[in-house]
Amino acid sequence: MAVFTIGDLHLSLGADKKMDIFPGWENYVERLERHWREAVSDGDTVVVAGDLSWGMTLDGALMDLQFLDRLPGRKLLVKGNHDYWWATAAKMQDFFSRHGLLSLSLLHNNACPCGGMALCGSRGWLFEKGEAHDRKILLREAMRLQLSLQEGEKYPGEKVAFLHYPPVYGGEVSGEILEVLHRFGVRRCYYGHIHSAGCARAVCGEFDGIRFQLVSADFLRFRPLLVEETV
Repeated sequence: MAVFTIGDLHLSLGADKKMDIFPGWENYVERLERHWREAVSDGDTVVVAGDLSWGMTLDGALMDLQFLDRLPGRKLLVKGNHDYWWATAAKMQDFFSRHGLLSLSLLHNNACPCGGMALCGSRGWLFEKGEAHDRKILLREAMRLQLSLQEGEKYPGEKVAFLHYPPVYGGEVSGEILEVLHRFGVRRCYYGHIHSAGCARAVCGEFDGIRFQLVSADFLRFRPLLVEETV
């Protein structure tokens, strides 16, 4: 058994949003499926760190969710800024159940024990412009991360965080998010959101005592990243 992660799949099997017009995204669905099946087994867990589908509603995202469900492993979904299809947890779990998407579940205001670790997560937020509404969203996302990590304390082992937005990027720091990570003793944090030339400014390594790793799909060349082999 193992835990993997990858973010920003940007699937559009049921939507008219073509990603292969961007450099590095050629045949990305086929590449993703091939690399996923090479790496991931049915007993493994994969955390998808946001921006899964371009669908605007759950029905609009169904083809993408079905594609993901057919791939090996259990999938834990973190919300991204482009996941417009995202609804309440109850509505999504009901939708998954009705459509037989049995390998999909949410990592949102909760935590999942897995192989001696507690997998925790939230969307996060970058307080980029300093506007009042950004500040409000940042504080809300810090609270959601706190709820997830509090749930993670119920389980033994290391708490590992998965976010969509990077808590640190270039010269920007989401201090409130970073404070929550430190308060709960998080030593590893995986995040997505960053693409293309922006990856050069992404933090991939230790910052302020926490090891950060960018896992957006194009950065990983559409190969799920191994987090840890588990017992």
